[in-house]
Amino acid sequence: CTLSHVTTIIYDNYYFNVCTSNLVDFVILFQWEVVQRTLNGSQFYTYSVCNVGEREQDNWLRTTFIQRRPAASRVFVELQFIVRDCNSFGDSSVTCKETFNLFTSESDADVGTTFRKGQFKKVATIAPDEITSKNELHINTETRVVENLSRKGFYLAFQDIGACVALLSARVYYKTCPATVKSLASFPETVAGGENQALREVSGVCMDNAISEELPRIYCTVDGEWVVPVGQCQCKSGYEEVKDACQECQAGFFKAAASGDKCEPCPANTQKLNSGALVCPCMDGFYRAPTDPPTGPCSGLPSAPRDLVATTTQLSTGKLLLSWQPPEDTGGRSDITYSIECQRCEGVVCQSCGEKIRYEPASTGLTDTKVSVSELDAHLNYTFTVEAHSGVSLFASQIRNILYPLSSDPPKITSMRLVERTSTSLSLSWDVFPRPRVQSRPIRYELTYRKKDDNLDVTTYIVLILEKNFVQISKLAPGTAYLFRVQALSSDGTPGGSSMEEQFETSLEERLTQNNTAVISCAAVGGAAMLFIVVMVLFLRRRKRNSHTRQGPEDTYFSSSEQLKPLKTYVDPHTYEDPNTAVLKFATEIHPSHITKQKVIGAGEFGEVYRGILKVPGRKEVAVAIKTLKPGYSEKQRQDFLSEASIMGQFSHQNIIRLEGVVTKFKHAMIVTEYMENGALDRYLRDHDGEFASFQLVGMLRGIAAGMKYLSDMSYVHRDLAARNILVNNTLECKVSDFGLSRVLEDDPEGTYTTSGGKIPIRWTAPEAIAYRKFTSASDVWSFGIVMWEVMAFGERPYWDMSNHEVMKAINEAFRLPAPMDCPSAVYQLMLQCWLQDRSKRPRFGDIVNLLDKLLRSPDSLKTIADFDPRVSIRLPSTSGSDGSPFRSVSEWLESIKMSQYSENFTCAGVVTMDQVLQMKNEDIKNIGVRLPGHLKRIAYSILGLKDQTSTLSVFAV
Repeated sequence: CTLSHVTTIIYDNYYFNVCTSNLVDFVILFQWEVVQRTLNGSQFYTYSVCNVGEREQDNWLRTTFIQRRPAASRVFVELQFIVRDCNSFGDSSVTCKETFNLFTSESDADVGTTFRKGQFKKVATIAPDEITSKNELHINTETRVVENLSRKGFYLAFQDIGACVALLSARVYYKTCPATVKSLASFPETVAGGENQALREVSGVCMDNAISEELPRIYCTVDGEWVVPVGQCQCKSGYEEVKDACQECQAGFFKAAASGDKCEPCPANTQKLNSGALVCPCMDGFYRAPTDPPTGPCSGLPSAPRDLVATTTQLSTGKLLLSWQPPEDTGGRSDITYSIECQRCEGVVCQSCGEKIRYEPASTGLTDTKVSVSELDAHLNYTFTVEAHSGVSLFASQIRNILYPLSSDPPKITSMRLVERTSTSLSLSWDVFPRPRVQSRPIRYELTYRKKDDNLDVTTYIVLILEKNFVQISKLAPGTAYLFRVQALSSDGTPGGSSMEEQFETSLEERLTQNNTAVISCAAVGGAAMLFIVVMVLFLRRRKRNSHTRQGPEDTYFSSSEQLKPLKTYVDPHTYEDPNTAVLKFATEIHPSHITKQKVIGAGEFGEVYRGILKVPGRKEVAVAIKTLKPGYSEKQRQDFLSEASIMGQFSHQNIIRLEGVVTKFKHAMIVTEYMENGALDRYLRDHDGEFASFQLVGMLRGIAAGMKYLSDMSYVHRDLAARNILVNNTLECKVSDFGLSRVLEDDPEGTYTTSGGKIPIRWTAPEAIAYRKFTSASDVWSFGIVMWEVMAFGERPYWDMSNHEVMKAINEAFRLPAPMDCPSAVYQLMLQCWLQDRSKRPRFGDIVNLLDKLLRSPDSLKTIADFDPRVSIRLPSTSGSDGSPFRSVSEWLESIKMSQYSENFTCAGVVTMDQVLQMKNEDIKNIGVRLPGHLKRIAYSILGLKDQTSTLSVFAV
């Protein structure tokens, strides 16, 4: 069509282009006409065609370009039209039809007046329900669906092939589900899907101050209706639902948790807070018991028991009956119990009656108001105290009714007991009578202790002033007896009645500390040397015996028949049909109320890691690390998360991270372990580069080896031993952690575990484990050798910036990491033994522990330093970068050796070029402020390497 042959009509906000030419390949016949009609007194326009007497009719009418909303893949076309009855034309209706066709064509742009029939596809044949005769007019309405639209817009076209038809209107639309709020979740207007997406899922957003455990969702049907809402939003604590919104609780009302419930009035004996209250706190003098719900009423303390009477029943047998009346005020509680305390007085000195006295039925937890006391001695004064208790008595001093009360200022110590002991510490507690009230001034105690040693003329006492009736005393000698005495101090500091002197002894177990400076006597050195020779002879004999039975790279790691099938004490939690059973068997369940999160210290695979406090009733407060499971987890993720606890719970060793317990029975699962103050070993060593002597580093390695020996003895393979998975506490004690990749050894002779997939830490993994995916304790020994290198190199990355492919290639070509700077030769030789290609020749962890112990007992053996090549060990590319050009600045050179913290020192000293650096000596490095021995040597060795490489490059250039 040319523009001169196009007529454009606007009707009902639609544009219709009528093409009125007949050209080749653009077959558009002009017979559609715009006709004005009158119906029921109203005028309207129609597009009409009525060439029933002519043959081969093919008349087209096309719309303008209709842009499509991206989500609307399905549109409806509603047509109003009139079709005349062919019989009304008589015999002249040669080609008369009573139907016409609807076509559509998609396009990404408006093609203007260009028209090609081949671009259109048929949607439907439109037939009238009622046809129009000469005397009666019938308007038909038909709706057709155009599916699977995907381009930016489309055209509609109407084809007449010989009907007498008038098109009144064409309404094109799509269906939507309207914007709505359901269950406090807001859902946006959504275009309905097509036949290939009968239900379109839509995510919603909770209204202000509402939350949901899972993302609220709903489905939009093809008919534009919302169905099947999933996930309900609920008003947060302190809010209630009012007309599809969350409003604050009114003053005097509260709501403790997110729910669909209404706010409730504050219960009895609580404070009426302002609006939005989560709980109503207790009024002064009222409390809630630990077992009371936080939403319940508060209770007062019971008053004193009344009318305490002592009746002698059998004076000769020392028997007494105590009886009393219940307190007048129970504080609103029904869980009243009583307890009896007894003190025996001789003169003005009173002390606890001890365990000799017998009570029937008991001395505590009494629900009756009488008790029988026996085994009393004649001619002694006894003081009995009856206390009334309830569930809230923990929060204030119990109310007493004392028979024959004695005034004592200050209170007296009645007994001392040992709570816990180690080789270097003792934990003690003691009882005081009478117990202080909460409102009274706190009691202070004077603790005096000394080492029990009758052979010394001079005795040293240590005096501590305490405000609690318990203490932990550390830095004691192992296997040593100490004498303790406690006195309560009056308000002016005057000592009161003291306890009897008690004796307690530390355990014999000694732990290796990093600050050990004890000098080994000549006799011990000689004995150690002899023992070393014997062990080496036995070791060589065993190696020789093994060489005759060696079968190949996959031969068994163990060297004697007794060790082929070690006693297996570890149980793989993955073998349990229900993993939750393993968690309950090997881990202690902790109530979340006993855990306090303080600070996020990291992020694990499953969620955040917190530092926190664990306070379990009856135990002292301890710092812990808390691993959490992030929201939205699947059941499999929860089981994988808790499987690490099932593994850790089976271990008990001072060099294995200790599991405190788990939280599994509540919404948020947690794993609670002991807290290691200094974090991961690799980061800690990098932060303290050069600050530790070789002796201390070897001590750290000994702790790691001891932990791995324990795991190996339990037939357990770690598979991910690396410095990043070793944790350090504040005494520099190292503990093995992270058991996510670990698996149990099977019962086959090779004792291997074969993985079916997953990532392998290439830089730390033995070559046979990489090649065959088979792991043994021998592969853990290889990893331990890498950890030794990391420790002696102060957290340097193994193999530096080499790629994993380069690392594997180098290892297979017999390359081994060079000795770190200042590494003792004996330690580096042990590393090389751990990296032997034949795994059967590598030492066991028991051998490693013994060797490290010998090195620590003979500090002189650590003075011989292994050869150090700064060009390899510091991993300098050369005096230049990788492109061959020299270092452009001193700061660039310092950054390459990880000493950039000294850039300012060099600048202030006027050393600003690499030529000046090459002229520096050790004394010059010290003078600019490099004091740490490790840092001083690293810079000095680097300069030495620079000089050597500069000479090599010069010769090469010549």
